[in-house]
Amino acid sequence: MAEAGEVKLTHLDDPLFDGAGAVKRDLLSYLEAASAFLLPELRDRPLSVIRVRAGQQPFMQKNLPDYAPGWIRSFTMWAETSRREVRYPLCDDWPTLLWLGNQRAVEYHATLSLAGQLDRPSYLVLDIDPPPGGPFGHAVAAAHLIRQALSDLGLAGAVKTSGSKGVHVFVPVDASAEEAAAATRAIATRAEALDPSLATTALSSRTGTGRCSWTRRGRSGRRWRRPTARGCGPG
Repeated sequence: MAEAGEVKLTHLDDPLFDGAGAVKRDLLSYLEAASAFLLPELRDRPLSVIRVRAGQQPFMQKNLPDYAPGWIRSFTMWAETSRREVRYPLCDDWPTLLWLGNQRAVEYHATLSLAGQLDRPSYLVLDIDPPPGGPFGHAVAAAHLIRQALSDLGLAGAVKTSGSKGVHVFVPVDASAEEAAAATRAIATRAEALDPSLATTALSSRTGTGRCSWTRRGRSGRRWRRPTARGCGPG
């Protein structure tokens, strides 16, 4: 029986996934180097991961598998998308992160709320995408409007790439889910007022515009998105 925190590493020199140009050992080395930055953001937050395998498509894993070591902490809650109770892992320490890396987890999607405080998100998130087929610069221009709107309200945010084609603006908050939702509406409205040619809160689509939607935490603790604003940059 494995001791608490003991991780047996396997297939370290196998390709991480087709075309990666890296092996699993490289992923684990990266996670070790980045662990001081990753773990404070992941700790005590229900976690979903995207795993990769050679010859297969990447897949999302939410439920902590039965074969996971017993010392990995977990948190069970209702998942709206799956319509069932899911036992999410909590990545609180380096052994857990190492175990997930050995499972070829390459993306880590933590909830915005801490386990046990699902109605109080730590962040509100504005999700900005360029128009279909449009350049990334459209999303960047909309993000600048969001930054100005936040500055006018005495707030600040951090910009992260979304992993797809746009950006996310994370804003630290200490508020209920309802208050966070109201704040995102206010920010979107203020961004529209700054430059209606670059952003609008209208739900109807507009040619050449990028979409900005807010992300908040529902009572289940999982994220849901509602399109609320559109922004675009210069042609």
